[in-house]
Amino acid sequence: MITIARIRSDFPAKFGIPRQSGLVPELRATVVFEPGFRNPDAVRGLDGFSHLWLLWEFSASMRSQNESWSPTVRPPRLGGETRMGVFATRSPFRPNPIGLSSARLLGIEPDPQLGPVVHVGGTDLMDGTPIYDIKPYVAADIHTDARFGFADCHADYRVRVEIPDELLALVPPDKRAALRGLLAEDPRPAYQDDPTRRYGLLFAGFNIKFTVADGVLDVHSIEPR
Repeated sequence: MITIARIRSDFPAKFGIPRQSGLVPELRATVVFEPGFRNPDAVRGLDGFSHLWLLWEFSASMRSQNESWSPTVRPPRLGGETRMGVFATRSPFRPNPIGLSSARLLGIEPDPQLGPVVHVGGTDLMDGTPIYDIKPYVAADIHTDARFGFADCHADYRVRVEIPDELLALVPPDKRAALRGLLAEDPRPAYQDDPTRRYGLLFAGFNIKFTVADGVLDVHSIEPR
């Protein structure tokens, strides 16, 4: 397969990215087509849909050609100890490193150099992620009788976020809600529960340092990168 586009987002690194799309609807990103695909005709009619599917590459979790794939993985939300079948998880360590994300379509903006730029919301992708395909989200994709397996049993992991006003003021107003949403999802791996450990989240040009204890995430510093 070939890369048709790349995501431009506020995440220069993997840590802190939502574990799936839609968890933080305030997040904003753009899909910028590669030079050979900047034809406006390719997105004709896409603006009639509210959501779309992005098929992409786990470019930051690629196996070497000499590495074999594993039939089981350890989902972080199960504490990093319980093994599940790779095809029962969203793990990036797969036989083929392909990801699938739904996103809200916010608009399509023509650009004289970049062609049609697709603005999306609620994404879970690192900056520069290769995009293989874009497909419209249609009514048949909605399954009202769906079951969610082990993922449904471990859904209550959000934390309360405390950010001092003087630190929050350092963040642009249009990024603050997204930052709170990211932190509320508790970016830590589930098997790490050291209340003294200070974590660093890279987001929107800032390094956000925080600790988590007793269900409360406290931000200690916000520094420009």
